[in-house]
Amino acid sequence: MRVWLAVFTAPQSERSVVRHFDAYQLESFLPTFETTHVWKNRQKKKIIQPLFPSYVFVHVDKSERRLVFRAPGVLRLVGGNQGPIPIPAPEIDFLRSITCRNRLEPFCELVLGERVRIRCGPMEGVEGTLVRKKNSLRFVVSICLINQHAALEVSAEDVEQIRNTATATM
Repeated sequence: MRVWLAVFTAPQSERSVVRHFDAYQLESFLPTFETTHVWKNRQKKKIIQPLFPSYVFVHVDKSERRLVFRAPGVLRLVGGNQGPIPIPAPEIDFLRSITCRNRLEPFCELVLGERVRIRCGPMEGVEGTLVRKKNSLRFVVSICLINQHAALEVSAEDVEQIRNTATATM
């Protein structure tokens, strides 16, 4: 059974690792975002950077895990003492969705606020945290296994608060 795993890579090796995974015919995913960089001579250029620096996601079964380590730049699979920990497919689907493409950005601030769930659309059911940035609301999805976050602008009508079942029964 194939599962999504997080691969921790050497710094700035994400694209190289993905190319090697492609050569080994392993399905992989490198979430990216576009930013504008201003050089010292004041020239501006749009560049594409990894959304989660030093992390790549790979979709493999147990027998294919050995191929992951053949790629130069791979340091380890993210997990615990029992081995790599799979990332829930809905989180990867959310990051790969057309809705999120070119709209995600890194979110490095402390994630505070309400736990919410997307109510409708292609991201329906995805859970995250609601935060405010400037005059808009942002939905922050957290990939807890790698302690990384990404934010997406949403409207208040698109989210619902997640009720705590322990307090709801009291």
